[in-house]
Amino acid sequence: MKLISIVTPCYNEEENVEALFKAVSEIFAEFDGYRFEHVFIDNASSDHTVERIKAMAAVHPEVKLIVNTRNFGHIRSPMHAFYQVQGDAVVVMAADFQSPPELLGDFVRYWEEGAKIVVGVKTSSDEPLAMWLIRRTYYRLAQGIADIQLIQNFTGYGLYDRVVVEHLRSFNEPYPYFRGQVSEVGYPIIEIPFKQPTRKRGITKNNFYTLFDLAMLGITSHSKIPLRLATMAGFALAGLSLMVAIGYLVAKLLFWDSFSMGMVPLISGVFFLGSVQLFFIGILGEYIGAIHTNILKRPFVIEKERVNFDQGESNRGCGDDTKRA
Repeated sequence: MKLISIVTPCYNEEENVEALFKAVSEIFAEFDGYRFEHVFIDNASSDHTVERIKAMAAVHPEVKLIVNTRNFGHIRSPMHAFYQVQGDAVVVMAADFQSPPELLGDFVRYWEEGAKIVVGVKTSSDEPLAMWLIRRTYYRLAQGIADIQLIQNFTGYGLYDRVVVEHLRSFNEPYPYFRGQVSEVGYPIIEIPFKQPTRKRGITKNNFYTLFDLAMLGITSHSKIPLRLATMAGFALAGLSLMVAIGYLVAKLLFWDSFSMGMVPLISGVFFLGSVQLFFIGILGEYIGAIHTNILKRPFVIEKERVNFDQGESNRGCGDDTKRA
């Protein structure tokens, strides 16, 4: 029987984990010829998430748990679990029900027909209109400057064949932009549209910093255009400054007594050029930060504990503090 691994990252999701596992179990109960495992990776939750998952694992052997020593962030923790599972196909889905479990049937069906990658794509959302518009604008910007064809309105929710998992593992990136890596492997991608519902329970863990971090990671991972814009902007502004200087010189020579240079143009020019320089220094800093992260080569997470994993199962990329249950 083919094994399908469900990977769910969670942080303070005590109100959702049981309901999500129940929903996934009910869907797989309708499938013939499949086994499934539901692997939760907990990012050091401060509520009762771990206790509730352990209680499920004691009753359901298909529930597995990885507990991190601390919160390793919204990128490293899911990727670690993604590489630990053993399934013939791997599904990544959030714990908050914004990744509708009802799509699992379509994922498996297209996979059986030969698709290596099947993903859910948001066509609309119940989130505030302003946030939806900001996201759409970012996706279009990222696609416009990317050197590969990115998936628009894609959150990572999808099914990935084992061969895709192994290709992604070979990238060996310590802080990967998963949504871009999926496009990087080059396999045809089946997109299934869905309307993203609001979170059923609990509060979102995303904030401005995490969203900005993900957005900049997507840009720096798949485009050099911002760096080249700095060079082109430098040439353009240098030319503009020279033209303005010549214009002022000619005006002063023609109207020596009546034309006053004043301080306003000088101050405005200094502030404008300064802001442009700071903007591109920030862009350069993002690329340098990405290089720094890759040079460090730190593991995705340090594991504190594992539950329901067999002794022979993969334990790559974690620290020495791992305990098995």
